Amino acid sequence: MSYFSSDFKLGILGGGQLGKMLLYDTRKWDITTCVLDPSDDAPCKIACNEFTVGDLLDFDTVYNFGKDLNLVTIEIENVNLAALQKLEQEGVEVYPPSHTLEVIQNKASQKLFYKDHNIPSAPFVRFAYTSEIPDSIANGGLDYPFVWKSTKFGYDGQGVKIVKNADDLSDLPNVECITEELIPFKNELAVIVARNKQGDVVTYPVVEMEFHPEANQVEYVICPARIGHEVAEKARQVALKVSQGLKHVGILAVELFLTKEDEILVNEVAPRPHNSGHYSIEASYTSQFEQHIRAILGLPLGKTESKLAGIMVNLVGAEGHTGDVLYKNIEDILGMAGVTPHIYGKKQTRPFRKMGHVTIVDEDIDSAREIAEQVKKTIKVVSK
Repeated sequence: MSYFSSDFKLGILGGGQLGKMLLYDTRKWDITTCVLDPSDDAPCKIACNEFTVGDLLDFDTVYNFGKDLNLVTIEIENVNLAALQKLEQEGVEVYPPSHTLEVIQNKASQKLFYKDHNIPSAPFVRFAYTSEIPDSIANGGLDYPFVWKSTKFGYDGQGVKIVKNADDLSDLPNVECITEELIPFKNELAVIVARNKQGDVVTYPVVEMEFHPEANQVEYVICPARIGHEVAEKARQVALKVSQGLKHVGILAVELFLTKEDEILVNEVAPRPHNSGHYSIEASYTSQFEQHIRAILGLPLGKTESKLAGIMVNLVGAEGHTGDVLYKNIEDILGMAGVTPHIYGKKQTRPFRKMGHVTIVDEDIDSAREIAEQVKKTIKVVSK
């Protein structure tokens, strides 16, 4: 099938910034795209061929959107799985496939998958409701501190909390959840794996992530990670094992903990382009977004090596600011060497909302990190 300047139609479920960055490459290759998103102001609206407003979790909406398309992909995991399964049965290609999403949509299912496939991950306990946790603590089945995670609908630090005492439990929603042992890790890493329809697999270099202590969001992604070759290879092999088990198609981001003993544990996975791969737009031979398109179309996978060291800085809404967005001092960072801002197109800011990112590239990773610090201190995402 011809994908370029043809009648082929690619559907994207979700119209946020990840979809918008996928569209950089579909427009480059003149691939016709249709996007479904619940918001009429979604960032994708300006760049796709057809835009539809609708509920991603509604069966009829997702099915009717996809039934006349050739292929459907996602930029967010929280979509109606039954509709995707019906589309697959009727001959529409869906990547990542529904069987991959079925595992990943629920964090308890993810943890059971790791256990069944002998993939190292933090010990966990599954609960039907958060309200069951105090009984488990009282009976010795669970001890403070631990990590609480909602099994569904978590994103960008939402649905995750470190629980140190009973007071920390009081504000949590009463939903299906898991608790994980609090791992005393020394670093958080990630590996992007790409797998195409034919089963060809490539990995990107291991990256290092630095998180905001309050928002539980990534502040910096550093590529390459400042770790030894042996540890990096161990991380890559664990990520490949996850990929092999899931049999995904497209990009798979595998988030990892590096323990104090240099063991690698899987934290979570995402079957789509991911925050930890944004640096690749400027720093890599093939960006994660182009790679995702290559993979789902069954095209040859691109070169994953970096041309330069790269660091990504997240631009999030400043605390105390809600309303029409203003990117304060953006002209100043544009004057810094190797700095490229990406603005997602969200008109309204609020505290910790992801509004964009900045990539810094340099021949030297330490120099890039210093410039990244300057960027972080300079640009502010505020309200007018």
